[in-house]
Amino acid sequence: MRFVIQRVNNAKVTVDGSVTGSIGKGLLIFFGAGQNDTEDMLEKFKDKIVKLRIFADEDGKTNLSIKDVDGEVLIVSQFTLYADCRKGNRPSFVKACEPVMAEKMYENLIELFKKEVKNVETGIFGADMKVQLENDGPFTICLDSDDFGF
Repeated sequence: MRFVIQRVNNAKVTVDGSVTGSIGKGLLIFFGAGQNDTEDMLEKFKDKIVKLRIFADEDGKTNLSIKDVDGEVLIVSQFTLYADCRKGNRPSFVKACEPVMAEKMYENLIELFKKEVKNVETGIFGADMKVQLENDGPFTICLDSDDFGF
């Protein structure tokens, strides 16, 4: 699994001119599943992301989590996080999870976040999405299952 997590002041996803998800202060999370990823990894990543202390406290230090600041989450599926650009100029996506399983993991990830965060918004799996955001910082974190020994 791969995640790109951006601390935002606001973000929204539009599909065919209609907003499918919109948040204020919180996290924009791009999620990609790989061929070797399993459902049991979702809970571990959700826990990690919810506990990340990347919001400023009253002293300006990054000591607060998404729950501490009562922030919101926008989760967007993005299989292109598994692009392999080592050969040639056209990215290969053969390491990405097959779509049926990836969509199931995406939906399960959303449900896990809904148990922890007050407002969870989403894009639409497999759709051509337009994402707008105001990055706060900018502050961007990348998480990869390969780095966590899953």
